[in-house]
Formats: sequence, C-alpha cells, structure tokens
Amino acid sequence: MQTVGRFAPSPSGRMHLGNVLCALLAWLSARHQNGAFLLRIEDLDAMRCPRSYADLIMDDLRWLGLDWDGEVPYQSERSEIYEKYENILREKGLLYPCFCSRAALHAASAPHLSDGRVLYAGTCRGLSPEEITEKRKKRAPATRVRVPDEEISFTDGVFGEYRENLAEECGDFIVRRSDGVFAYQLAVTVDDGLSGVTEVVRGSDLISSTPRQIWLYRLFGFEPPHFIHIPLLCDVDGRRLSKRDEDLDLGLLRERFSPEQVIGALAFAAGLTESAAPVSVHDDPDRPFQPRTFLFAAKAAPGYATAKRIIQLL
Repeated sequence: MQTVGRFAPSPSGRMHLGNVLCALLAWLSARHQNGAFLLRIEDLDAMRCPRSYADLIMDDLRWLGLDWDGEVPYQSERSEIYEKYENILREKGLLYPCFCSRAALHAASAPHLSDGRVLYAGTCRGLSPEEITEKRKKRAPATRVRVPDEEISFTDGVFGEYRENLAEECGDFIVRRSDGVFAYQLAVTVDDGLSGVTEVVRGSDLISSTPRQIWLYRLFGFEPPHFIHIPLLCDVDGRRLSKRDEDLDLGLLRERFSPEQVIGALAFAAGLTESAAPVSVHDDPDRPFQPRTFLFAAKAAPGYATAKRIIQLL
C-alpha cells in the first residue's frame, strides 16, 4: 500500500518555524517512502483564515522546495461533505444539542483533567425535548457527540503507546459549533479518511485529540492512519510558537536567509543531519538526510532546540 502523507495548515497567519519543521518532516517521511504528499487548507473558520494567508503558505512551501500532489482542498468549501458524516452520527443516535456557554464550560467548578483540559460534564446530554425547545429560544446550540466508556489506544511514531478512555479523559465533544461551522475533530477525520491518508505527522499538542479521531474513523468506516506526533518547537521561555504572535514567520526569514539555510538549520535541530550546513530537500535522499531517523530523534530528549538556537545556526 502506498504511503500517503499530508500537511494541513490553518491559514490564520504566516507560517512560523514550527510549522515549517512539521511540513518538512511530513514531506520527507512521505517522499522517503516513495509516497504521495497532500496539502490541505484547514480554514473552517473563514473569518479568521483569509485566502491571502493560504496563498502565502503555498508560496512559502514552494520557496522551501516542498511540493505536493493533486489539488488543494479548502475545508471552508466542504460543508456539504461534513454534513453527510454528521448525519451518520445523528442516525446512530449519538448527537445532541449543547447550550453551555464558554464561560460555563471553563468555570472553576467544571471537571478539569491533570493537564488543564476541561472535561465536559454532560450538562445537556439528558435534556428533554421540551427543555431543548425552551433553550433554543435563548441561544443557538452547538452539537456534541456522545462518546462511549471505551479505551482507545494507538502506537505513536515518537511517543509509543498512548491510551485514553473517551468517557473519562475526553468527554462528549463538539462536532459543530453554535454558528454552524463544523469542528476540527470531525472535519480532519473526514478529510484524511476520504483522501486515503495513511500517515499523519503533526505537533505533539494534538496527541490527545487522536483517540477521539480514531473512534470517528472507525464509525465512518475509515482505516486510521499511522500517527507521528513531533515535539513542539518552542521559544527560549518554553512558550510554543504562534502565528498570532508572528514568531519567526517566513516573511521575515525569507528576507535574510535562503531556503537551503532554513532547511539546513531545521534538519540539524531535528537530528536529520550532522551539521547545520545549507541543504536542499531535493538533494540525494540518502545524503545528507538520514531517512526516517527523525521519527525517533525526539525519543532521546523532551524537545528540539529552541527557535532562538535555530536562528543562531542560520
């Protein structure tokens, strides 16, 4: 079976070094396996994700030499497809309206997990038809999916075995927001499933989302891909890089450095090469890159070099 990898950025700003690292590793993994590499634009919230940023992402990827196969789908144009899969969940009796406000969900009295995530308490799970009718008069509901008391496990390419009980550590989650926009968890599962994605390389901040996505894959009849969650590239104070904060974005880097310099510094920081010398992704795949070693480089340390250190390597 052919490997199908992907990079699925959200165009809420210019790509930063952390985004580039993820794209680089996903591209290298797919290409080293003679596989396909797909690009998808995750612009579910079109108001926060202008098309101009999507254009910049594609231009930056071309500048870096990271090509992709096929057309580029935009999630903002796929609502009818997501609605079809939402209806599958509805037909299974798994959906219900949720009227809880953000403030109520994040209140101090709400159940919190050890990592700070809020566990939905099931406040709206048992509402009667009459109660739903009355609440609709005051606010539009989001749509939640009812999860089973089931443990989902998978073997991550970096972190090894990961387990989560959906009821105890995830809770019923939103598949469609109150404004009608489909939620990430449903959209990403449907898109990867329909695209035949077999390998997902992404940041470790998304590892806790994986069990619920695997559950959705199975409900929809898709084969879950192999997941590889890479450590996040952080600033010197340990803060994750953010498009919102314009952390080391490609616009600034392109003014000062060549694509070979950027790739070389990131490859060295991730353990792919023996030095930070400039390198092109289209050089001999067995030299200077060491095929697939990046999937395991993170096991020896909690994270990569800081963004500041990478800039010093340039």
